[in-house]
Amino acid sequence: MPRLFTALEIPQDVSVSLSLLRGGLPSARWIDPENYHLTLRFIGDVEPRLADEIVAALDRIERSGFTLSLKGLGAFGSKKPHSVYAGVEASPELFALQADIDRACKRLGLPADQKKFTPHVTIARLRQPKADEVAHYLALRGGFGTRAFRVERFGLFSSRDSVGGGPYLLEEAFGLRGRSLAQGRPVEDVPAGQFAWQFG
Repeated sequence: MPRLFTALEIPQDVSVSLSLLRGGLPSARWIDPENYHLTLRFIGDVEPRLADEIVAALDRIERSGFTLSLKGLGAFGSKKPHSVYAGVEASPELFALQADIDRACKRLGLPADQKKFTPHVTIARLRQPKADEVAHYLALRGGFGTRAFRVERFGLFSSRDSVGGGPYLLEEAFGLRGRSLAQGRPVEDVPAGQFAWQFG
């Protein structure tokens, strides 16, 4: 059964900027650039019928597109770092979208996400790292930042059992300007009551 989460995709040129951060940290297992994303809400393993209800609920969210940029690097796990990430410039629109998604999930009876929403893009998982090596890596790259980019949609993604870091599959996309997308097509192109994806 797929594990679901909602997230924002990262534009290709921004992914290239992130990929240039690879290297210089012996304990790192670097995320492949095609798997970069900004998680909005972890959902978990669900039955296909509930997945359909989740898609319908997310489709009702109405938000306008907004601008976002990545800024700075950090590590999760202060005493024992376990991942390195790129931070996100403060964005009220991003938090508003995430709150809408969270409310939609709670209305369907999904358990609350135990982690506070901290916008980030994970770039590496760490295996038995030395704290001083991580601190040195972050210090050398503290000025990292990307261009501002437009966010015009968010997606429902699935992941298969793995150690983490992908591969991830975009199951459904939802436009932020009043248009819902299914596999990159307007939802009106999909027969009523059917979504363009199926769980295997």
